[in-house]
Amino acid sequence: MPIVAATKDSIDRAAEALAKGEIVAFPTETVYGLGANALDASAIAKVFAAKDRPRFNPLIVHVLGPEEAEAYAAVNDTARRLMKAFWPGPLSLVLPRKSGCAIADLVSAGLDTVALRSPSNKIARDLLKAAKLPIAAPSANRSGRVSPTAAAHVEAELGRLPAMILDGGPCTLGLESTVLGIDGDEVTLLRLGALPREEIERVLGRKLAAREAGSHVTSPGQLATHYAPTTPLRLDASRPRHGEAFLAFGPNAPSFAGPAINLSRRGDLTEAAANFFAALRTLDEAGVETIAVMPIPDHGLGEAINDRLKRARIPATLTAGADLP
Repeated sequence: MPIVAATKDSIDRAAEALAKGEIVAFPTETVYGLGANALDASAIAKVFAAKDRPRFNPLIVHVLGPEEAEAYAAVNDTARRLMKAFWPGPLSLVLPRKSGCAIADLVSAGLDTVALRSPSNKIARDLLKAAKLPIAAPSANRSGRVSPTAAAHVEAELGRLPAMILDGGPCTLGLESTVLGIDGDEVTLLRLGALPREEIERVLGRKLAAREAGSHVTSPGQLATHYAPTTPLRLDASRPRHGEAFLAFGPNAPSFAGPAINLSRRGDLTEAAANFFAALRTLDEAGVETIAVMPIPDHGLGEAINDRLKRARIPATLTAGADLP
């Protein structure tokens, strides 16, 4: 089925497709998701197959709110505090699975935890209400590729594999959710994302713990290579070279006659994050050998943008940080 506008009728049809074990792409405030009934292992297997996703890489389950989350996970006071502050919104919490949790084991990649998020996007919420099911939904793209922030990006990546692609326009935030692991009172940052760490630490009143280097994958977004275009990136470039494309940032970006996109001429990191994946995808299609990327401030949402850039760089020899003339 082609891309369809997200209306009440199409959302109801998408909910019916999910109940039948089919996969459906839909917008969230972060990126477009490829959704399946989280209770149906066969449906979840279709998501992994469509994305060519490693089975050890767990999925995030979308629910309406804390009440639904507590049906599947052990939610402590720390988790409730974070849910109250940031749900619905771009925050995923990795929590212990409850005994007898009905969510398919494949969702959790065999771990004894489950990642849960309550999206704020109206279409996503209307789909959850219509489906009356938890929806497991990674980004709607081939594994390791640039995340989709528009329905056309999903179609370009997955073609007719989804039963339906609900078109809700461009995603407002443009980066995946921030993922936290909750173990008692300890809160560990597992993936940088659309909710800056500073806002989380302000609510908690303390610094987030760091994930141990070399530890096994416990949430999406932890693979060393991820979010990658087919064109290699040259990071921390003060100016582009002849024959490159240019991903710029801020009011002081040098002029360039070749393919170029400024993530935010105002130097606004929120605007830059919203534009990031779409800009990377556009420059990837420019037919150049390399994309030169200007430095992005490494605070707030800039920290998450830089995380995506470091994981997207291929090959490493082109992106060691040297900005040659």
